[in-house]
Amino acid sequence: MRQFYLKFSKNHAVSDESQKVHAVRGKSQKSDALRHESQRVNALRSELSWTHYRLLLKVEEEAARNFYMLECVENDWSTRELERQINSLLYERLVLSKGNKKIKDLAKKGHIVRKPEDIIKDPYVLEFLGLEKNKPYLEKQLEDLLIEKLKDFLLELGKGFSFVERQKRISLDGDHYYIDLVFYNYILKCFVLIDLKIGKLTHQDIGQMDFYVRYFEEEIKQKGDNPTIGLILCSDRNEAMVRYTLLKNSKHVFASKYKLYLPSEEELKLELIKERGYIETERKLAKSKLT
Repeated sequence: MRQFYLKFSKNHAVSDESQKVHAVRGKSQKSDALRHESQRVNALRSELSWTHYRLLLKVEEEAARNFYMLECVENDWSTRELERQINSLLYERLVLSKGNKKIKDLAKKGHIVRKPEDIIKDPYVLEFLGLEKNKPYLEKQLEDLLIEKLKDFLLELGKGFSFVERQKRISLDGDHYYIDLVFYNYILKCFVLIDLKIGKLTHQDIGQMDFYVRYFEEEIKQKGDNPTIGLILCSDRNEAMVRYTLLKNSKHVFASKYKLYLPSEEELKLELIKERGYIETERKLAKSKLT
């Protein structure tokens, strides 16, 4: 109980005291805004059970704990779903995907989805499939298991996803092509196409997804829909391939790695260091072109 009090009650005293100080100084309006924000993030929520709070108590970092609490309320996560998101380091993965500048927003507002990049994570964690880490498997096996565990996969994909179809067939001039998985995101109001790849990402994979996206744009997308998003999930992403092929031509095609096991914090830190190096390289290349 002492730990619970320290993590979930101390903010109220600070908020109340801040309100008094600002009122004395004639800044009640600002105080009200601060109090409202503090209550929204830190207040005890009737939607959450004691078991939810017991899980939240295990999250040491305050920003991460606030994020999980907001997301849990907004998405009506069960205790099992909350535990899974904490164990899969959802907060850390979103920070990794979005950058340190978004940390405060995640802690105060939760995961806001406004543009295609907001729904992308890197990596995706598919530990719920039960596949062994070093055992070979086929793309069809991966797809079959994702459909079988569709509820878990939707939880991992994030907000606003609805399943549409698997192995969506596209026919052109007598040739048939198949998109592994098709979803619709009702927040972004667009189709999301997912292709599953075993091994390293290739330029053929990117070209194929670009074709799928263009086809949906011309033939499937309805009036009022936003641009179609293509996501390639691969076990090994080639950073140079992404840099020179993917990002320059396809603003709505993304490539992310997937993991069949829960990543450790150390692994995610290594991913972050690697990503920062990649971003720095991009900046230097852009600067050299300007000069």
